[in-house]
Amino acid sequence: MQMPKHSDEAKAYFRSLVPPWPSVEVRPMFGAVAAFVNGNMFAGLFGEDVGVKLDPAGLAELAAVPGSGHFGPAERPMGGFLSLPAELPDAEKTRWLERARDHVSTLPPKVRRVR
Repeated sequence: MQMPKHSDEAKAYFRSLVPPWPSVEVRPMFGAVAAFVNGNMFAGLFGEDVGVKLDPAGLAELAAVPGSGHFGPAERPMGGFLSLPAELPDAEKTRWLERARDHVSTLPPKVRRVR
């Protein structure tokens, strides 16, 4: 499985798309960054791609946008996630992130395992 190099510029760009929403945390994940609400990931970075987790209706809507596609390694894309088209304006990307956050915030909080 080929894992892309995550540039500092891509990480900074991802962080710039995530407003300082209450209860949202952006943290490192597998050499990239991801955004979490209540411990559940709702958006992430894979290479240069920004991906969001959506409900089935949102996935269908985003899949119809030219330039969207699977998110994660081609051999094992992440279920429930799609990547945002690179040419989408930043404000529209942030709206998709907000929609993903709203969807994932309805899920039960993730309980961290004690190591």
